Amino acid sequence: MRYFIVDDDAASRRMLKQIILEGDMGIVLGEADSGENAIEPILSSDPDFVLIDLLMPELDGIETMDQLRIKGFKGHFIMISQVVNKEMVGEAYEKDVEFFIHKPINRVEVQSILRKTSERFILKKSLMTIRNSILHFEEEAKEEALLTVKDIVLSILSEMGIVGEVGSDDIVRMITMLSERENTSMQVPSLKGLYEELASQTKFSGVEIAKEGKAIEQRMRRTILAAMHNIATLGAVDYTNPEFEYYAPRYFDFGEIRIIMKEIQESGSNTKKVKVNIKKFIQVLFVESMDKFRNKTSK
Repeated sequence: MRYFIVDDDAASRRMLKQIILEGDMGIVLGEADSGENAIEPILSSDPDFVLIDLLMPELDGIETMDQLRIKGFKGHFIMISQVVNKEMVGEAYEKDVEFFIHKPINRVEVQSILRKTSERFILKKSLMTIRNSILHFEEEAKEEALLTVKDIVLSILSEMGIVGEVGSDDIVRMITMLSERENTSMQVPSLKGLYEELASQTKFSGVEIAKEGKAIEQRMRRTILAAMHNIATLGAVDYTNPEFEYYAPRYFDFGEIRIIMKEIQESGSNTKKVKVNIKKFIQVLFVESMDKFRNKTSK
């Protein structure tokens, strides 16, 4: 991803740039110490995301965004703020701000938000490419009905910020495999059997199937744990975040999410071991994906 940073605080700019570069999250095309000084460089460099301070002298963050939109900038904004003013926050969201980064800047929060927004950006571009191709063959009104279960699963995983995780492909394959069965009860069978069934679909055979099945389980466990950390980070920053409120109690054991949240709030990190309920995650993801798919195709 390509970023541009606008903040009148040099220390904040330096810290954000360091987090992006050290986390291998993209490149920083430039930075500016005011909204007025940011407009021309942003228009000429055309970054994917602008990290912009809400409160700045002369042109504040919202005013700068308005000026950029008027001049044709199509990129995305992530707001930086140390003041929680509901009216200003509401106005920022109305201007299509993707997320808020709170001051003082927290490395875990910044990495989680940038990872999440970049995955959304990539997914949106992929879906746009798919949709543009479909338009050559189908009417625009029928486009949504052509979404597959895989597309829906990917969109849900993207909401949790785990599309790029090592086990995300295994999760997509498992839900797709379950969707192809006649399962009126919508209950997920033995996970061990599912792991080995996925392994058997590849080049593995015999003893290797059991070994690969265990590897699939571990990859999925790490990916679901990453989702727990991402969702817990959202809750630690804002307990009323709609994605936190939706995903935390449905997909995970909420007590484990609370453990991660507490550690983030107390130390800014999340290193404690927590229990990962793979069965619950897969069960809920399977049911929700099928419900959404049926709703789409029935229209």
